[in-house]
Amino acid sequence: MGAGIGLFVTWPAPLSQTEIAALPVGDAVRGETVFWAGGCASCHATPKSEGDAHLVLAGGLELKTDFGTFVAPNISSSAEHGIGAWPVGDFASAMLKGVSPEGSHYYPAFPYSSYIRMTDQDISDLYVFMKTLPPSENVPAENQLSFPFNIRASIGGWKLLFLTDKPRVSVDTTNALLTRGQYLVEGPGHCGECHTPRNIIGGFRSDAWLSGAANPDGEGKIPNITPGAKDIGGWSAAELVAYFETGFTPDFDSVGGSMVAVQKNLSKLAKADLEAIAAYLKAIPAKNDGA
Repeated sequence: MGAGIGLFVTWPAPLSQTEIAALPVGDAVRGETVFWAGGCASCHATPKSEGDAHLVLAGGLELKTDFGTFVAPNISSSAEHGIGAWPVGDFASAMLKGVSPEGSHYYPAFPYSSYIRMTDQDISDLYVFMKTLPPSENVPAENQLSFPFNIRASIGGWKLLFLTDKPRVSVDTTNALLTRGQYLVEGPGHCGECHTPRNIIGGFRSDAWLSGAANPDGEGKIPNITPGAKDIGGWSAAELVAYFETGFTPDFDSVGGSMVAVQKNLSKLAKADLEAIAAYLKAIPAKNDGA
């Protein structure tokens, strides 16, 4: 009986037909902004691609973690090998619930634990924009995971523990700039996926939001970006915005590592959105490096 109850509460749960029917009509122009805010190409574009080729979301990037190697899938508009044949309901269920069209759990290397905070309008807009991107018939390799992490059913338990749309921190909800910044950072921008340390089963440490984390690739450390950071914590909001726009730090060093792709995405956002992100990063609780 206990096993049956456990299976029931951890079974993949896509959006209901009522929720899907309520999804708004999408707009591709707005969807492009969501695309860059969400950093979709950073993981799903063909590795090392540039220019227009960076919009071919053929997959294949390897993400090495303590749980094994995850391989980014093809999410191009190909009907056979990408997501071109998906209806909007399947797309929304993947983004908001981490459930595939076949009804299985996605691994949280796909950051739906952040995307769950996205609005239905942004989901629909992104869906329409991605339909405009080029198809690719690439078939990426399979994930390379060891036991027991190769058992997808176990992700249901992980979701039960960690999948929530609640805010990560409290901000002044009467301040439109802060609420927009919180939405971008905690939702589509999924900044916490790299900048927040995790526990032994891959859940965020809620007491250490954005305080820095080990680099999944094993090289160096993803920095603390709270006001308590040794270096970044001293940057002004205007200096953060300039960094997002240009890739140069206040002391004229340049962006490096995996942040290169993130900065390229951020540079395509409206300045008002960059100002909102900066305002949020200056308002969240300060954490010491390595907290």
